[in-house]
Amino acid sequence: MNTWHIALREVKIGFRNPWAYSFMALFTLFSLSLQLINAQNFTSGYSSATSNMLNLILYLLPLMTLLIGSFSLTSEKEEGSWQLLSTYPVSTLSYITGKYAGLTAVLLTVISFGYGISSLIGIAAGSSLELNTFVMIFVFSGGLVLLFLAIALWIGTVAGNRWQALTYGVAVWFFAIIGWPTLFIAFLGLLPYLWVKPVLVAFTLCNPAELVRLFVVVKLGGGSALGPEYYEWIKWIGSSSGTWGFIAICLLWIGAAVGFARWSWERGRYRG
Repeated sequence: MNTWHIALREVKIGFRNPWAYSFMALFTLFSLSLQLINAQNFTSGYSSATSNMLNLILYLLPLMTLLIGSFSLTSEKEEGSWQLLSTYPVSTLSYITGKYAGLTAVLLTVISFGYGISSLIGIAAGSSLELNTFVMIFVFSGGLVLLFLAIALWIGTVAGNRWQALTYGVAVWFFAIIGWPTLFIAFLGLLPYLWVKPVLVAFTLCNPAELVRLFVVVKLGGGSALGPEYYEWIKWIGSSSGTWGFIAICLLWIGAAVGFARWSWERGRYRG
């Protein structure tokens, strides 16, 4: 049994479970609410309406992804499915990457369906988003799913049950999404001025939500709203190598999180 078989198994399980359709209904309703934000005018590029859309997505998607991804692994422990799978010739890396690929397919299908339905309704109502804006919002959503799903798998390998996974997932979500601006600004205020920019860069790379948000805001033309501290980020993202650099950083993030998940799972596997 290889990565491909694990991924197919995860896709089948995902679409058989009620959570997939509940999340699909919730996200479709959520996407329709984004269209209502845009109902008064035709949004192009970065605007107050686009900013509201990004903020709403930032609150919902990471939390759902963290819970769904971590529960997928902890349920295997609680139900004994992993003990059965371990009798097959499947490595831990194949198992983790297969889980990641399968859950990615399920979650991207869910958000694609939600955006597809809301876009059709928006076009019919004459309040659709400009194409480039829509693409960047989809990139924003997809980026959050890919990065936070990798973190979710790591949480799932560390947590012993779904209650622990829920606690860890909500804690990560609260720190990365809700508490980040306040805690980060408070911390920067304690540093000498010359340290602010280097620390800003380092800490931004440590928060996948902030990394994806900056990239999309700059691509939508809203770099000026970020402030002078982000001038180098704006310049870099706007350059020809900015997109490829962003993709490379995301791949490093995913690879590191999956690597830690593999190490944690192997450690727990041999310790029983």
